[in-house]
Amino acid sequence: MLRLQNHLLPLLRASSSSPLHLRRLIPSTAAASSSSSVHPNRHLHSTAAARSTTTATPFSMEDYLVDTCGLTAAQALKASKNVSHLKSATKPDVVLAILSGVGLSGADLAAVVAAEPWLLCTKAPSVASLRHRVGLSDPQIASLLLLPGGAKGLHTCDMAPRLEFWIPFLGSFEMLLKILKRNNAINAVGAVAHSNEGIVNARMEFLSSSLGCSMEKLCSAVCKCPQILGLSESKLHSKIEFLVGKVGLEPDYILQRPVLLTYSLEKRLVPRHYVVEVLLVKGLIKKTVDFYGCVCVSNEDFVARYIDHHENAVPGLADAYAAVCSGKLPALV
Repeated sequence: MLRLQNHLLPLLRASSSSPLHLRRLIPSTAAASSSSSVHPNRHLHSTAAARSTTTATPFSMEDYLVDTCGLTAAQALKASKNVSHLKSATKPDVVLAILSGVGLSGADLAAVVAAEPWLLCTKAPSVASLRHRVGLSDPQIASLLLLPGGAKGLHTCDMAPRLEFWIPFLGSFEMLLKILKRNNAINAVGAVAHSNEGIVNARMEFLSSSLGCSMEKLCSAVCKCPQILGLSESKLHSKIEFLVGKVGLEPDYILQRPVLLTYSLEKRLVPRHYVVEVLLVKGLIKKTVDFYGCVCVSNEDFVARYIDHHENAVPGLADAYAAVCSGKLPALV
């Protein structure tokens, strides 16, 4: 019984700060001990009754998500499809107790679980390693989980060794959090979570050599867009070769706008450069047009501004643009 109490005490402490709808997940150890020692038969009858009730009313993941996690009925219906293999509340109860223990409120828990239901299948050591191995405080762990993609990163891989590299690399956890928030958080978290030290160092060396820049300048670019370190060397090489050799951009221009390297070469960079070249040849736009400005806008805005606007002056430009996007490169129209 003493061993059981020692095992449950951490969970009991977590439950004391848990939202009300989570406290029912962890029974009182003292009450359980008293009940079983004074009325041993009552404990057996209660267990049998619980089993009977469980048999009569099968576990419903959808109901659990609503009643225990605080999701809406619509959210629960969608989320339950991803965790339908869970046949009892045992594992998710443990996960919720741990997450509540790092300071997530009931509303935070509902938001995190709705965004990433698979988190309910996460092993307890995944969270513990952030605290004991990386040295994150409970509020820091909570802030990481609340980022779009943060919960997914925790579930899909061991984030501890990644964070052990990234935090010293960027200077602090606060800087890492700032970068993840400033960028497309889902993609940025994915880049951080799935990049190990070996891959990062290799990409840094490759980019430094390809762009002819110092590590200091490259670190600044990575802080703006960490996703570039998740790209393969072959993709980076093709894009840099095109941007520098074909478009005529200076390496410093790319380093100041590293998101350029994340765009598709075939679907975005080449087609839009083709349109810009046509308009330049026709004298319809100035030579000082900013290539990044042409690339970063949505496809709808680009078509309206650079194709539809010049429809009468350059007939067939829309068809030519579509052809380039599909992999064909027609002559300038």
